[in-house]
Amino acid sequence: MRITDLKINGIKRPVGFAFPRISLSWKVEEAKDTTQINAKITVSTEPDLSNPVWVAQSATLKSIGTTIDIQTQPHTRYYYRVEVWSDGGDYAASEIDYFETAKQDEPWVAKYIGTAAEDEFHPVFVKSFSGPKDVVRATICLTGLGLYEAYLNGTKIGDEYLAPNVNDYSVRVQYQTYDITDLLQEKNEICIYCGNGFYKGRFGYDGHVKFFGDRFCTIAEIHILDAAGADTIVATDESWQYRASDIMASDIYDGETVDRMYGQEHENPLKPVAVLDFDTDKLVERYSLPVRVKEVLPVREVIKTDAGETVLDFGQNFAGFVSFPSTLPKGCEITLDFGEILQNGNFYNDNYRSAKSQFIYRADGRTETVRAHFTYYGFRYVRVTGWPGQLPANEFKGNVIYSDLDNAIAFETGHAGLNRLHLNCLWGQKSNFIDIPTDCPQRDERLGWTGDAQVFSPTACYQMDTRAFYRKFMLDLRTEQQKLNGAIPHYIPNNNSAVAGSSVWGDVATFLPMTLYDVYGNLAQLEEAYPMMRDWVGFIRRGDGEHGNRHLWDFGFHFGDWLAQDGVTAQSMKGGTDDYYVASVYYYASVCKLAKAAQLLGKEQDAKEYTQLSAEIREAILNEYFSQSGRLCIDTQTGYLLALRYAIYRDKEKLLEGFRVRLKKDCFKIKGGFVGAPIMCQTLAENGMEQLAYEILLQEGFPGWMHCINLGATTIWERWNSVLDDGSISGTEMNSLNHYAYGSVMEYVYRHIAGIQSLAPGFAKVQFAPQPNCKLGHLHCAYDSVSGRYVSDWKINEDGTLTVHFEVPFNACAVAILPGTDGRTVELKAGVYEETYRPNVDYRMRYSMDTRLDQLKDDEEAMDILAQDLPALVGIIKSNNEESLSMSFADLQFMFFWGFNPEIIQKGCKRVLELKN
Repeated sequence: MRITDLKINGIKRPVGFAFPRISLSWKVEEAKDTTQINAKITVSTEPDLSNPVWVAQSATLKSIGTTIDIQTQPHTRYYYRVEVWSDGGDYAASEIDYFETAKQDEPWVAKYIGTAAEDEFHPVFVKSFSGPKDVVRATICLTGLGLYEAYLNGTKIGDEYLAPNVNDYSVRVQYQTYDITDLLQEKNEICIYCGNGFYKGRFGYDGHVKFFGDRFCTIAEIHILDAAGADTIVATDESWQYRASDIMASDIYDGETVDRMYGQEHENPLKPVAVLDFDTDKLVERYSLPVRVKEVLPVREVIKTDAGETVLDFGQNFAGFVSFPSTLPKGCEITLDFGEILQNGNFYNDNYRSAKSQFIYRADGRTETVRAHFTYYGFRYVRVTGWPGQLPANEFKGNVIYSDLDNAIAFETGHAGLNRLHLNCLWGQKSNFIDIPTDCPQRDERLGWTGDAQVFSPTACYQMDTRAFYRKFMLDLRTEQQKLNGAIPHYIPNNNSAVAGSSVWGDVATFLPMTLYDVYGNLAQLEEAYPMMRDWVGFIRRGDGEHGNRHLWDFGFHFGDWLAQDGVTAQSMKGGTDDYYVASVYYYASVCKLAKAAQLLGKEQDAKEYTQLSAEIREAILNEYFSQSGRLCIDTQTGYLLALRYAIYRDKEKLLEGFRVRLKKDCFKIKGGFVGAPIMCQTLAENGMEQLAYEILLQEGFPGWMHCINLGATTIWERWNSVLDDGSISGTEMNSLNHYAYGSVMEYVYRHIAGIQSLAPGFAKVQFAPQPNCKLGHLHCAYDSVSGRYVSDWKINEDGTLTVHFEVPFNACAVAILPGTDGRTVELKAGVYEETYRPNVDYRMRYSMDTRLDQLKDDEEAMDILAQDLPALVGIIKSNNEESLSMSFADLQFMFFWGFNPEIIQKGCKRVLELKN
């Protein structure tokens, strides 16, 4: 038995973070037994845990989040250990781990320092100092505006990038804490470089320059503890100096220019710094995860285009930067341009809009590794201009950056397209989880759009451990909300109070906290988010009161079913589902989630009030949008999906029948946008239409996930038609090839196809309910939940039997509903369960009477049989008429005007229905 994955507030060994609450989690692996009977946590300021400051021992200590109740002190490292006893007498103790505080409420000795007002160049702030002898430990607390990188004696401090990350700098500025003991020497020089970043560069939806401020500055405080116990402090003050750095320009959108010749061609003396009267009360301990290089990709191919360009293909769309070793001659200038797609075989990035997305490097003859410092790029392709001689492509590296998140999912099936979809969705998350959940990583936007974050969060939590990442996002949301009288902005950072308060987007305030509670089981985090949830509902409720108190959200601007296919045109931003219907349903859903949160938190009066309000909203929706007989008057896919998802109906069977008719009218093609498409397959699977969910997921025609993959997608696109069938991009105004919203479909894959469904907060108990299908053949899915690793595997065997394999982590339990058994269940404790049996469904069969013609057209074996047994049908299939192709064998039985009847169809398709995979 081993204790692993110790985390404080969802972070491994956090240093310098804010610790308003200290929540400890761990996992137990390789246990022979099933259940914890006792646990002990010891916390001390001593590495050997002597003189503990806090000890807890109980059978009820939870591995998914036990609060360590101590009053922490500044600049203190706390060591801890977890011990666990099992029901069979086994015992394990974790390694001693730690977390470390920063300055907390301690006043700053350091002062903000900056450049002279007339110096707008990118500065480097410099200080030389002597270190004491017998150094025991040294730390630095620092930040810089906009972004900073610090070097001590020529070595970069820390391994993160883009610090201090995305902040609302008008309210708070994060500072970071690093251990610099090993970097300290007797004589030292510290250099702090600054770039524009999110603070003073071009940033925001409207491309504002100097978004928050207009002055480069930094603040830093070094604490050196010697063997005698003395604390030497080196702090930014008037004794520091600065000069221009080699970074000539930096911008999140436009890129960076580095000129190593600058100091040789220009006078660049050191100058005394200006001490700035910036408010140190806004400085707070970090709450952003570090952004790190998480992976390094090689160049897959060097392309010589017809336009005479040299283009590096990394084979994968991602976010980060390129690095390469340079021995380039003095004065040589290299330009890198970044793009997501080629057009006509040539480099292209017009869909980046005004973002230049460029890196320029001018060499001075030194040998070094070259990279950008204060920007990042979203790209697959890099055009290299100016390289003398043969380009050493194998030495170029694609550095993949994202917040320091742990992967939580392993997934593989017998369907190459679905495997690629899983990877595309995961890469979309990596690319857009750079401190905040952005919409895209490449064009002149890269903002924390709240609608995208809301729909994607359940999938994101399956794929990565997002606890700390989303806590940061919720703190940012709350900061903006408090400025907006309860409204939630469309995106963050937000510099426009008018862009706030839309349904779906703003409903992230209630949806995200409940998702996090369901996935991670942390009641303290839910309590922290409760004011945001309450105030969001209060904002809508006030608006309702101002518009007649109708219990509907039928006023104001809403994005609605954004980028749906049933709008006025295929390029329309808005879909065909009534905006106010969508808004009212989300109003109801938000109030339901708020009522549940209130109940969980013991807020009985609130729970009663919001439960009553939800009932009134539901009744208002039924009265406004449903006929008296129970028909839904919003006859769109998304209309039905929302009603089914949130159980708003008078007659569910009538609603389902209307939905089936709507799907048939739509030729079973996806019509929904950001609201409808992400929940399409899951809602089908939850309402007895599992086979149709599979078909929509895997169908290769437009629009669909496989269609994008067949056109070369390596991430999720913003639009279904971002790239046309001929490979040309469909437009440049709003066309990202690296969005993740439509990747939300993977929640359905993990929950229903793999069948890993939570039955208790934090996945303390799950239901295994997989849904096999011959198109996949087999599936492996391992989900590393906060409670431990669950595995759900299934395989359709050649003899028609089915093998299922489930694994349940220590101290958890599960119930497995075995597929193809009419609901036979098995109660599972921690351990491994495997069974091979003959289901009452032959999962090898490719087709059924419900199979539609468009599923047959690419199956040569099936078409050959039909050409012999039902030749009239082959002509109909080859006509490629969408309406005809949407018909099933069952439908064709009654197409008498085509010469068909039940006997002809049943006889003609008999051999096709016998085909097996």
